[in-house]
Formats: sequence, structure tokens, C-alpha cells
Amino acid sequence: MFSAKLNQYSRRRTTTVTIGDIPTGSGYPVRLQSMTNTNTLDVEATVEQCIRIADAGADYVRCTAQGLQEAKAMKEIKERLLERGYGIPLIADVHFSAKPADAVAPFVDKVRINPGNFVDRQTDSFSEVNEKQYQQGFELLAEQFIKLLNICKEHNTAIRIGVNHGSLSRRIMSRYGDTPEGMVESAIEFLRICKKENFTAAVVSMKSSNTRIMVHAYRLLVEKMAEEKMSFPLHLGVTEAGEGEDGRVKSAVGIGTLLADGIGDTIRVSLTEEPENEIPVAQQIVDYFHKREKHRPIPEVNEQLYFPYRYERYKTNEVNGIGGNKPVGVVADLSSLNPIYEADIKALGFTLNTENGIWTKGKTSPDVLYIGSSILNTATEGLRVLSDESEEFFSCKTSMLNKELALWLKQNPDILLSVESDNENAPADFRAFFLRLREYALVNPVIIHRKYSDDNMEPLQIKAACDIGTLFIDGFGDAVMINAGQTISPDNVCSLTFSILQASRVRFSKTEYISCPSCGRTLFDLQQTLVKVKEATRQLSRLKIAVMGCIVNGPGEMADADYGYVGAGPGKISLYKGKTLVKKNIPQEKAVEELISLIKEGGDWEES
Repeated sequence: MFSAKLNQYSRRRTTTVTIGDIPTGSGYPVRLQSMTNTNTLDVEATVEQCIRIADAGADYVRCTAQGLQEAKAMKEIKERLLERGYGIPLIADVHFSAKPADAVAPFVDKVRINPGNFVDRQTDSFSEVNEKQYQQGFELLAEQFIKLLNICKEHNTAIRIGVNHGSLSRRIMSRYGDTPEGMVESAIEFLRICKKENFTAAVVSMKSSNTRIMVHAYRLLVEKMAEEKMSFPLHLGVTEAGEGEDGRVKSAVGIGTLLADGIGDTIRVSLTEEPENEIPVAQQIVDYFHKREKHRPIPEVNEQLYFPYRYERYKTNEVNGIGGNKPVGVVADLSSLNPIYEADIKALGFTLNTENGIWTKGKTSPDVLYIGSSILNTATEGLRVLSDESEEFFSCKTSMLNKELALWLKQNPDILLSVESDNENAPADFRAFFLRLREYALVNPVIIHRKYSDDNMEPLQIKAACDIGTLFIDGFGDAVMINAGQTISPDNVCSLTFSILQASRVRFSKTEYISCPSCGRTLFDLQQTLVKVKEATRQLSRLKIAVMGCIVNGPGEMADADYGYVGAGPGKISLYKGKTLVKKNIPQEKAVEELISLIKEGGDWEES
């Protein structure tokens, strides 16, 4: 099991890796980092951006070193930073070739390599690799990697073995496919070399834009490392998370789930924004887990009933449109409004037919309205309403589930439960509750009810995503109800709830934009382009559209997307439908228009 105890928060014990003069590992705070998006050859611009990232509170900063010229530039960047009084550890991000890694290792503090293309490139011909070729490929990468390890040993340089779900090597894909198991094997064969060569200054990451795959891969890696008596620190991140609310929520779901497990020693929040914007978000995520070790006791759980390495939604009855085979529901908590007027319902996206008095639900309207003891001062036909007086509704705390309550629920399988936790470690407390439901074989559907008192959206986004996303990643819960008091409007809370469900991969209600945070490899203004793409496709729902800066991560990390917009060269864009390249080298000024045409040709366009 990836965790020592499911009912007790404890941080995974790791060795210490010192990067520059800042150590990381379980004996130290979770470290924060970001990555520059300037051209690394533009030394002045890169230095200035490194300084902004450092001033925002980062512990480390990373720059791309995709070629030998960029590797040389990083030496000057390091020197210029020191001249300006900034000793922040500098990390080189290397793709596609071992040569830049060898060249840059002597004068940076850490080198990040991608096992998927360190030696062997990913191709579409996955079936070509036989056993002999598989072993020969490993021997070649081992030879190249040991060479890099020796350089790093000589110069006290750390290494990050950074696996990307979308860029696994041809060898790994031939045997495992693009699975969490393939990601783990991609990392572990490099770690075995580190162990054999007595190289301890290694950090590992298992990034994906799919939070479910990311979480499963990290958990599997922790279990595998424990089996092989390895304790390397872990770097966490959801790659290509996007921007705004979606980027923050998606990052908090993936990173927060793992931090709740006690997994993670450094993190990077990948936003399609200015890189210094990532640090306050990362800090809020880390702060939310601070001092969690002192939470109140949670009952012991039966670990045999828990499936941490695969998604399996717990089967329940359907009550009032919640549970059963219904999508995970969104419940709007209107109990703080009294009375509740027609305008309050319209603000949630409902439309009232004034002729027949029937409400019609909008695309992102909540499925159910919870009114508590308030008066609903409007027509109710077309609305699903729960109140404290509803016969099928029962509200309780996690601590109330005992044999007596379980027997009553067993006799009343059509009771809808709304469950709250007041434990400082709410995700583990809820998880224990759901595992006790499984132990009692109860089939009552459950609304996860969380209350917050934040005055603005960003802290609420992060806390709710960390708490609730964890549960839906694990298949727990039939609906969610967030109470944010009276400061944040119910429509904004519902929008956030839909974002959390989408980031957790349990309900898709709007187009998902997979966009990288930009780096020195990016071939166009990614932030402005993402804005244009979102504006042009805002009325679409349930599509995944990738906006990727370059060929390095583009085709791989957007493998989950329906359509892809990828930088092909200066001012040139390539368009993909799924994994298939459809249009090459389109002038950037025409690319959004061509993307719309491609979506229409694919039959996925929706008129507003």
C-alpha cells in the first residue's frame, strides 16, 4: 500500500536531496518551483523572469535546455543571477537528447531528463520492439545515463527523472502502453541504475494532464519503490493544467490528492499564465496541508475494500436523481437565503416558462436545490428540491455512522445521505466513512457536503478541489454540495463544483482546455492564443481541446484531446484530430479559423 495508514496522515519518508543549497525531502517543507517561459538564449529576459519567480517565493527555478546553445546560455544565466544576489537553485529541463544534459550538468543545480526520450524516441510503431531490442534499448540508455550520473557526481548536481504520460518511449509503450504501469516502469528502470551506481541525488515525477492517471501512477510508484527499498523524493505536478479557475482546480485536485496521501516533496503548479503566478497558488495548496499530522483520530478502515490504483465508482441506489447510474450530481446549497426568490433560481442558469410555470435547467445548472428550512417563493415545477423536511433526506456527520445507523440505512435503502466532516483531515475522514459503508454493504447514495468561510474564490477553489477531488478520484460520492457562506454567490459555487468534477474526471460539462504553461520552446504567444481559442469555442461542451506550445510535449500530452493546436515552427501551427496530424504549418493568423473548420468537419461543432 502507498500509505502507512489510511486513517492517519503521515508524510512519506524520503532521503534528502540537496539542490544548490536548498534540501528537499520529508525532513523539510514541501518545496515550490516554477519554470521560465522566455527563450533561454535571451539571457537578460530569462534572468529577469528568474528573479520575478524567486521574488514570488519559489525555492527553485527551471529553464529549458533543449539544445547545446541553450545549455551554454544557462551557465551565463547562473552567473548573472549570482551577480544580482540571487542564489536560487537553477534547474535545466532537457528533452530529446542526452548531449545537452551532459553539457549543462556541470554548472546547474539539477538536470531534469525525460526517460521517454532521453535516448529512445516515442513513435507510433509500438509493436516493433521484440525482447532482444527491448534489452538492447535498456543497455543503451543505461550507458548514456551512467555517463550523466558520473558528471553529476563530480559537480554535486541533482537529477530529476521526469516521466510524462504523453511521451513514454517506444520500448515502454510496446510492453505497457500509455498506462500508469508504463509510467512507473519508465521511472523505475532509471532509479535502479541510480541505486546500482550509488547515486542518491535523484528526484522523480510522474506527470500527466489526466489527474486520475497522474494519481494512480504516483501511488503505484511509491508502492514499487517501497518493494525495492527506494526512498527517493517526489516532485508533483499536473502537466498542461490550463489557466484561471480550471488550471487552479485541476492542479489542486491532482497535487492535493497526493499531498493528502502524504506523497510529495516538491511541487510545480503549471498554469498558462506568467510563471510567477504559479507560486502563490502552489503555496496555498501546501499551506492547506500544514500541520495535518495532528488531526483528530479517524476509525480504522478495512484496506481490502479500498482500490487506490484504479477507478471504481461505488454502486448505490438512485434517489431523487442522485446515485445509481446518474452522473455525479451538483447540489446548490441555498439554505442561507430566506426566502428564495425567482431571481435566485435564474442566477443558477434556470429558465422559467412564464406561460406554464415550468423551470428548464441550463447546461451548468445544479441538479438539485437544497433549501434547508428556507421558503421557496417561486414556482417549483421542473426543479428537484431537497429540504430538511424531505422524507428521503438525512443529514449526518461522518462520526455518526455506527451499527445502529447502519441497520436503519439498510432497512431504508432509498434514504439520501448528506454527509459532513469536521475533522482537520477531511479527505481521510470521508474515505473512512465510505469504506465503512462498503463494510456494511449499504447502497444509500451520498452527497458530500463541505462548508467553507473564504471571502474570495481562489482560496475556496484550492481548498474545495483538494478536499473533494481526492474523493472522486477514488470513486467515492454520488453528489457534492459546497457551502461558501454568503460572501460568494451560489452560481459561482456551482461553477466551481462543476470544475472540480471535471478535473476529477467524473463529469464533463464544458470544453476542457489542455494547455501547457509555456517555456523557452514555445513558438507563439500561448496565453493570448489560449484566450482566442477559448473565445472562439466557448459554446462547445464536452470536448477536449489542446493548445500546445511546441512539438516536444504537444502530440504526447494532448493524446487525450479531441483536437489539438500545436506550434510547428515560428509563426506556424499544426492541427490534430485526436492523435492524427490533419493540417501542417498553417500560418498562425489563420490557425484558429482552421481549427473551427476542423471541428465542424468532425461533426463536433455546436451553435451558440
